[in-house]
Amino acid sequence: MNDKKIILNNKIKCHGCINFYITFKKERPWGCKKFGFISKFMPSTEVYNTTGTECAYRIDKNLNNKIL
Repeated sequence: MNDKKIILNNKIKCHGCINFYITFKKERPWGCKKFGFISKFMPSTEVYNTTGTECAYRIDKNLNNKIL
């Protein structure tokens, strides 16, 4: 049995971030381009549970943040 406590209620949400993507893999449906991983949990949750800090790389998807 895994004793690792998963915290799911972090404040940063991945939806709407330019680094967030959907993998379409049933076992690991979400990914983060910035950190370079896929997970069965939201990437922001994985980052928080691994580092103890919230994701510092979240950038909203909108026209003002377009990378040229």
